[in-house]
Amino acid sequence: MRLVALSDIAEMLGGVSRTRTTEITNRASFPAPVDTVASGKVRVWDRAAVEAWIAEYRPYQARGTGSDEQP
Repeated sequence: MRLVALSDIAEMLGGVSRTRTTEITNRASFPAPVDTVASGKVRVWDRAAVEAWIAEYRPYQARGTGSDEQP
């Protein structure tokens, strides 16, 4: 399992801000983090789950998800 943090997800979403990425990751539809590290301050997610969410909910924003497709 490859893990990604908030900054990675921001990049995967085409470079949205950290604030916007936090809003997106707090949605009920977004995959739950697999763990929290650094004294409970840093959430990490399964990259494959995030890629699947982006493909379903925001395919037009997909970047850095391993896909060769351009938005």
